[in-house]
Amino acid sequence: MSLVLFFDGDCQFCSWSVRRIYQIDSGGVFQFATLQGVLAEKIGLRHYSDKNSGSIVILRESDGVTFTKGDAIILLGKTLGGVWAALAVVYSLLPKRARDLAYDFVARNRYRLAGKGNSCTLPEEGLKERLRE
Repeated sequence: MSLVLFFDGDCQFCSWSVRRIYQIDSGGVFQFATLQGVLAEKIGLRHYSDKNSGSIVILRESDGVTFTKGDAIILLGKTLGGVWAALAVVYSLLPKRARDLAYDFVARNRYRLAGKGNSCTLPEEGLKERLRE
């Protein structure tokens, strides 16, 4: 299964999250791309980086289905496995509206949580190999 996780490359919280996901994703399932990048523009996902409603987006390349907000978090956790899968199951028990409201709260406040950068800060060499334009 090939999954591309799109994130706000200007957001320090998002970049930190991607670095952590990369470290946990020992199977190398995820590729990463910024929502400001060429691929996001090409497939129409750029609007998800809006500072008031930003979202990670996971694209399942096998069929082109995208997952956003709470659904993306659940897929992410299940894919990473272990404790993350268990947390994803617990999170999935919440009604979709509640999951998305919680996600929206963090998304709206992501720059306050960690700041906004001028560029993507993902230094690990192995991670660079999994970044897509």
